[in-house]
Parts: sequence; C-alpha cells; structure tokens
Amino acid sequence: MDYAIETNHLSKSFGDVQAVNDVSLRVKRGEIYGFLGLNGAGKTTTIRALLGMVRPSAGEVKILGQAVGPHGRSPWDRVGYLVEDATAYPDLTVSENLDIARRLHGIKDRRVTDVAMERLAIGPYADRKAGTLSSGNLQRLALARAMFHKPDLLILDEPAKGLDPAGVVEIRELLADLAHKQDVTVFMSSHILTEVDRLATHIGIIHQGHLIEDLDKERLDHFRGRRLEVKARDLDRARAVLTEAGYTVTLNEQQATIILSEPGAIERPEEIATLLVSQDTPPTRLAVEHQNLEEHFMQLTGAMQ
Repeated sequence: MDYAIETNHLSKSFGDVQAVNDVSLRVKRGEIYGFLGLNGAGKTTTIRALLGMVRPSAGEVKILGQAVGPHGRSPWDRVGYLVEDATAYPDLTVSENLDIARRLHGIKDRRVTDVAMERLAIGPYADRKAGTLSSGNLQRLALARAMFHKPDLLILDEPAKGLDPAGVVEIRELLADLAHKQDVTVFMSSHILTEVDRLATHIGIIHQGHLIEDLDKERLDHFRGRRLEVKARDLDRARAVLTEAGYTVTLNEQQATIILSEPGAIERPEEIATLLVSQDTPPTRLAVEHQNLEEHFMQLTGAMQ
C-alpha cells in the first residue's frame, strides 16, 4: 500500500534518554491520524524525525513514498507542518511573513497570501506585526503558513494550541474539509483527547516512547458507540444468565461490570432487567453509557506508569 507516512522500527535517543523506541507507523493517504500521548511521551520527537529535523538512532522514515534522511529526497514542497510553538518573524507583518513563505516555495501568485489569511481568519491582522499577535492569532498565522501552498500532507504538532473554543472548532472543521474534500492527509499530535476523537479516522497512542495502541476506524467506532452496563451482586451468575439467553457478554473485571453492546440490549434494557430478576439475580445497576476514549487512554497509560 502507498502510505503518506511510514516508519519502520523508528528509534531516537538523546544520550541515555530513549525518547522514541521501535515505533512503526502506517498512515494511509487521506486519513486524519491522531497521535496521542502524555507530555514527554515522544510525540514531538517522532514528528521531528518525520520531518528530517532529527536523525533517527535506528529505523527508517518515508514521507509520501520517499525516504527521509541523507540518502533520501523528501517531497517537502508537498508537505505542510507546524512543530512545537508557533513562530514568525516578529518585526514583520502577518502578510509579510506569509509572503516570505510564498517566495520560498517558489509560488508567483501573490493572491495565495490573501487566500491563506482569509481561510485562517487573520485578514484583519494583515498589517500587524507578528510579534504583537495574541497566542491564538500567532497559531493561526503558523497554520496559514503550513497550509497556503496546498500540501498533500499536513504534519501538525498540537494544532489547537493557544486557540479559544471557537478557534478550535474552526480548525477542526478546516482540517476535516481538507481531508474529506481535498484528500489531504493530516497527521496531528495532541493531548486533547476529546478534540482528536471528534476528528480522527485513525488514532495511535504513544507512551514512554512506545506505540502502545493503534485504533483503526472499526475500533474507534466501537469506542464512539453505546453500551449497556450491568452490575449485580452475583456477577458470575448474571453473566451466565445473559450468556444462556444468547447475549454476547464482555466482563470489565476492574470495574466489576458486565458490558453488552448488542443493539437489542441497548435499546431495550428493561428486557435485560426482567430476565435477570426472573432468574433471582436482579441488577444493582443498569445504564446505557457511551464508550469513553479518554477513560481508555488514562487506563492504558496509567497501567504502564
């Protein structure tokens, strides 16, 4: 398969610190890939390796089918990126910052600068020096610079950083539009799980340098779905009763809860209650809940501390 991003056993050490350890990523073209992790998990180091900003200690990186490194020719004219904190030439205006980027990309049409400012809603600040911008508008300028040349791949480190709630929604809608209508691949790191969950079509979780979870669309749909949670004083008996009745039962031992995901159980929980009561094992709790990616993330990373 032709991947937009591919790493094979990528590792990076800084002295005795292993920042990234044996990470193999596969990001399909047109995907919105959410790269999640706690602070210090290895997200930014991985992104810097993807962009050739740091040389891996081991492993290899390919971007849009081309190798990254001293022996590769990476297609940087087809890649837009934002890494760590948004930066700009502070004594130049917003439009001047974008115009420099335009010329560096060899784009002759000056109108792309105006289009980029309009798209990121920073047109009113065109003549303002970048050094006087708020953190949110500086972030918008950095995102405009990443996107203005219509890249095939966007690599964004915390793209919502510094934005107010309305700005977060705007960027979410913009990235979704780029992916779904223009087939742009988006690889975005974040520690804001709820925002990534709303947007991503694929999620990878990195922890202490290791890629510990890879959630494709099917598994994400599972987390985004509903479930019926059942508790009873005799949990084993309740599970046996439900299994004998033909339900597929999952047991969350940590929370002492039976989980039913079948639509019939979710839509008619009263039938589950009646069944358990008739078998002398009445439920002590019966509730339809949404799966929680954030809860899963915290359990996963907490268990590995």
